[in-house]
Order: sequence, then structure tokens, then C-alpha cells
Amino acid sequence: MTQYAFEFAGLMAVFAVLMVMPGADFVMVVRQSVVHGRRAAIITSVGIGVSLLFHVSYTILGIGLIVSKSLLVFSLLKWAGAAYLVYLGIKALRAGPMETVSLDVPEGTEPAKQVSAARCFLTGFVTNALNPKAVLFFLPLFTAMVSHQTPAAVKGVYGLLMAVVLIAWFVGVSMFFTMASVRERFVAWGRWFNKATGMIFIGLGIKLATTQAG
Repeated sequence: MTQYAFEFAGLMAVFAVLMVMPGADFVMVVRQSVVHGRRAAIITSVGIGVSLLFHVSYTILGIGLIVSKSLLVFSLLKWAGAAYLVYLGIKALRAGPMETVSLDVPEGTEPAKQVSAARCFLTGFVTNALNPKAVLFFLPLFTAMVSHQTPAAVKGVYGLLMAVVLIAWFVGVSMFFTMASVRERFVAWGRWFNKATGMIFIGLGIKLATTQAG
């Protein structure tokens, strides 16, 4: 049991560092927080966490090795992810004046229609699931940090706890960016916030498109 505790501690030490590095997931949660409010951002965070379980599951099953070694499968996943990020970017660039949800928006700001929970969850899940970098991340991480003798059930518990930590991190991000004082500053940027997040999504999409299977 002690062996698994140390193994998990090492795994989480590496995961925690990479978790807080800004990427598509982070940008998505920030945008959901500012545009759609705390509820949408938190549900999106849950979608991201569940998607992480998806990545961990196929890594444990060995499918991740197949994907990472298959140029065709990896390329299909890569271009799907890149296309989705570019789509999000174009959608943000074409957005009109800032629309927001909740009671803490500045006076005179046009309130937006509340986004459904299912759509928020799916947005978070797809944003993370269509990232082939996760294949290149979890496969070597588990190979290097987790013993081959560790039972699949224990690895599954590792993945579940990692997902919980990831959700907690993004819920924290959601709470911060939906604080009235913080959110109002972003809302004040209005159309410029949409343009900035749009360009970031497009940039991440282009970067993803150039990712090599290795």
C-alpha cells in the first residue's frame, strides 16, 4: 500500500505542474467564466475532468500505445482537435458585443441566454478529448512513473483521483474569474476579449496541427 502511495505522489507531482500550465482547457474555462458565468464554467470543468478519465482509461488498456504509433489514427485525432479549436476561435472572433450571464454584470450590459448544462459539459469534454497531446502525455507518464506490476484497478484509482484534482483546479479557476471585481474587468473589454480568446484558440489549433506523433 505504501508503494502505491509513493507511486501516486510522484505521478501527481508531475501532473500538478503540467495541470496548471495554460492551454486550451484553461482558456475555455476562463471564457466560460467571463461570458456564461460560474455555473457554466464549473460544469465545463467537470467535462474536462471526465475527459481526463477517458484518456487514462485507454492508456491503461494499451490503446494509447496503438494511437501514438499509428500515424493515421494520430493524424485524424490531431486534425479533428485542431479544427475544433479553430472553429472555437472563429466563433469567438465573430461574436458581437460582450453578452454575459448572472447578476454581477455591469449595469447596462446585455444579459445572455443561459447555456444548457449538457452543452457546457460537452464543450469541456470535447476540448480535452480531441487533444492528441494527451496521448503523448499520459502514455509516457504512466510508463515512467507507474510500475508494470501495478494492478489496472489501482491505476484506475490513480486516474480517478487525478480527474478529481483537475476538476478542483478548474473549479478554483472558475471561482476566481467569476468574482465580480475580476469578471467586470474582462467584461469591460467587451469585443476585445472575444477577439483575444478567438486568436488564442486559433493559435492553439495551429500549434496542435503541427504536433508530431514522435
